[in-house]
Amino acid sequence: MNPQLRRSTINSLLKDSDSEPRPPSRRLTIAVKSGLVVVWLVLVGLLLQRDFFVRELDTREALALERDKRVEYQSIYFKDEKIGYVENHFIPGDNQTLDITQKAVMHLAIAGQTHPVELDLRARLGSENNLSEFTFSFSSPFYRMNAVGTVAGNVVSFTLDTGNNVIRDSVSLAGPPRLSTSRRSYLLGGDIAPGEKVKIPWFDPFSLSGKESVIEYRGREKILINDRVYNLHRFSENFGGARLNSWLDDEGNVVKEESPAGFVFIREPEFKAKSFTEGDRPPSDLLASVAVKIVGKMIDVSDKPVARYRLTLPDGVEFDLNSGRQRFSSDILSVEREELPAADDSTASCQDMATALLSSPYIQASSPEIIKTSQDITAAIPPGAARVKALAQWVFERLEKRPVIGIPDALTTLHTGVGDCNEHASLFAALARAAGIPTKIAVGVVYHKQAFYYHAWNEVCVGNRWISLDTTTNQFPADLTHLKFIEGELQEQMKIGALINNLQIEPLHD
Repeated sequence: MNPQLRRSTINSLLKDSDSEPRPPSRRLTIAVKSGLVVVWLVLVGLLLQRDFFVRELDTREALALERDKRVEYQSIYFKDEKIGYVENHFIPGDNQTLDITQKAVMHLAIAGQTHPVELDLRARLGSENNLSEFTFSFSSPFYRMNAVGTVAGNVVSFTLDTGNNVIRDSVSLAGPPRLSTSRRSYLLGGDIAPGEKVKIPWFDPFSLSGKESVIEYRGREKILINDRVYNLHRFSENFGGARLNSWLDDEGNVVKEESPAGFVFIREPEFKAKSFTEGDRPPSDLLASVAVKIVGKMIDVSDKPVARYRLTLPDGVEFDLNSGRQRFSSDILSVEREELPAADDSTASCQDMATALLSSPYIQASSPEIIKTSQDITAAIPPGAARVKALAQWVFERLEKRPVIGIPDALTTLHTGVGDCNEHASLFAALARAAGIPTKIAVGVVYHKQAFYYHAWNEVCVGNRWISLDTTTNQFPADLTHLKFIEGELQEQMKIGALINNLQIEPLHD
């Protein structure tokens, strides 16, 4: 949850404002290329845990029929290769409650290495299929998390323990939070007709976030699964522009689910689902499989004042591409080279500056430990660009460049000293804000070896304007292959999933 981390080996991509180009290490390259993992894993989580609320009467009737004790299994595939399985247990309780336990095991191939991932969920649903409480644990190399949460009305309150930091937070939804199972007979009730849509509030235990999505019934569809043709009911869910599809049999059991990120869940018997073993290694690299291949030939941006790209974007999704150094018009994105101010300015004022100074549960700028670290780094350094450079250099040198599959937060990253682009961006944002430097997190793509990879970096307010900065590759300003689509933390970053396999980039040579 983790989709789930970035880039660059061409000389210009590793050139900072006052140093000569230098080749990156393999670990830096891996860290640059790992940015999509959290988003990818969250999209996996959407297949594991989602809520489809249709009508209260239908839901109650379905639950009355589905209270039997039951175990189900699903196989997880990526690019037609087996990468894991899911085991679901359904245990009816008193007062029409339902206890759910779920275990998912995956092996993700990332930059030539296999990363084992395990997710465990225990949740209790109330009499109307509302989520009432949950515990969730997740483990991957370099990251562990345990979360415990309860629900009161429309609010989910939780505690997240990463082993290095404890975060307490809450999420408010538009309605009572729902958690779906792999049995969804209530979707087929009420004489549902093709084209009918419903808006649903849901809570995702992996990202610990809430969101509304829209689900549409697409009617019956014949589909080939494991050499057998099924006539199933198809549902399509729009999650922030990313379209997730599921196919149900007449009893409402989920037979198949898939997402645009390339992974597929298929209901299979236990022996087949668990045929996945610890020694399996999926040959398809996760990040390379979803990288954006360019149309035509890449341009040399090292000496250009402006780089221009023709973008083909998915329908129905909006991104604010007119921000900072970017301008977007008639499908053409122009990215202007930034220059650092000639003199440091400690009175810089930028739009949205107050928001970019805030502490948050994951960017802990007000933490005493973050404040002390920031002060130690910037002691005797004047405000402005010099202070930004000092903080950026410290983060670049401090963090070991490794993919981390987990929810990035500044304090955990400070303690572990390991991270990819997400951890770099979060830690720098906290340290910079603690030093009084307005800082944003930017998410988009960056060029590397014939393709654009998903990436995260920062923007800082210096000299009355926002200037891009990439601490993963030690660039200030960041080069012109950094194309920003989103600003914000994980909740906002999930929108990047809409671009997976739906984005086309053509560099313009003019």
